[in-house]
Amino acid sequence: MTRADNQEPTARCERLSELTYTDVEALLAAPRPCVAILPVGSTEAHGPHLPLATDSIISEGMAERAGAAIAARGITAVVLPTIHYAVTEWAKDFKGSTSIAESTAFNLVFDTCRAAKTMGFDRVVMVTAHLEPGHIAVLRRVARRYAAELEEPLVFPDKTRRANAAQLTEEFKSGSCHAGQYETSLMLALRPDLVRRSVADALPVHNVDLVDHIRAGASGFADCGMDQAYCGAPAGASASEGEATLATLATMVADAVSRSLAEVPSAAARPVP
Repeated sequence: MTRADNQEPTARCERLSELTYTDVEALLAAPRPCVAILPVGSTEAHGPHLPLATDSIISEGMAERAGAAIAARGITAVVLPTIHYAVTEWAKDFKGSTSIAESTAFNLVFDTCRAAKTMGFDRVVMVTAHLEPGHIAVLRRVARRYAAELEEPLVFPDKTRRANAAQLTEEFKSGSCHAGQYETSLMLALRPDLVRRSVADALPVHNVDLVDHIRAGASGFADCGMDQAYCGAPAGASASEGEATLATLATMVADAVSRSLAEVPSAAARPVP
């Protein structure tokens, strides 16, 4: 990413935390569209081989790759600082996992999105790598409230929606993917220094149908037999798979932004998936 310098020759992707307020003023005053991207992560157990910040790292990486893809389409993107706390009740039995109340999570994300819109961004985009049902429910409520109050869609490419999930890996589509091959591959692409590769390589395949467990009333990883806070196949992970997945996710977000900016005002009160 390059630092804004009060000139606007081309679209680009920036980090809000690295800009001055005058940089932001210049970006928002430019004639081209400018969108804000909010990565929402979590602090929770991801097996014995991945860090507690896995969801935050992947969410931020997804936001930055998406920002570059958006900039390539002539739209300036600004990545907001990552939110590191969320509803993480499923990991409550594993030390370090830090859950916040649904009401707190809702207010934190909604108020951040609303503040970004108040600054003057043309669209606000919300991305997340954390897939706990309670967390996704909170983000869907944020999108509905945002659209209703601001009369404009909040762009939320929800990976749990069938059309989006279909674009991702077989492990992701199976649902048995917490700290498995899917997430471990993403971490190998983004932060290989934080992956305990020797530990991951020694972990056996552990397939868990999380959807069935949820339907049966499970409320945590321990209920699903995930005694090491992972499922899937971490040993099968690769940086190349992670890079391919990041490219898919970036396009997914960029496409959602393009659709949103093309919408007519009468359709504004609908979240963009």
